[in-house]
Amino acid sequence: QVHIVESGGGLVQPGGSLRLSCAASGSIFSIAVMGWYRQAPGKQRELVATIISDESTNYADFVKGRFTISRDNAKNTVYLQMNSLKPEDTAVYYCNAIIVATMTETPGDYWGQGTQVTVSS
Repeated sequence: QVHIVESGGGLVQPGGSLRLSCAASGSIFSIAVMGWYRQAPGKQRELVATIISDESTNYADFVKGRFTISRDNAKNTVYLQMNSLKPEDTAVYYCNAIIVATMTETPGDYWGQGTQVTVSS
């Protein structure tokens, strides 16, 4: 009933920028948290950034000062602006959302299918 769709990935040169988008749709009463994770080949999935509101954010140390997470509550969408990209940022980036479908249900944890980000010259 809840669908998460990411977009915006692609190939970019080192030092370049990309903006990822993640839209949630379906049975949504409220969205408690939205965030981004990434997984590189041979490595475990790791947290990149989360946002509870426009004023409450959390970033992994390896992206601080380079990435910015933001949220459009009217569109149930979260963005990840990625600047000064490095080859080590290459990974599949996954959107995650903790969503309350109805007032009587407990929150559910939802994931998108992922979008590939490749940083290479």
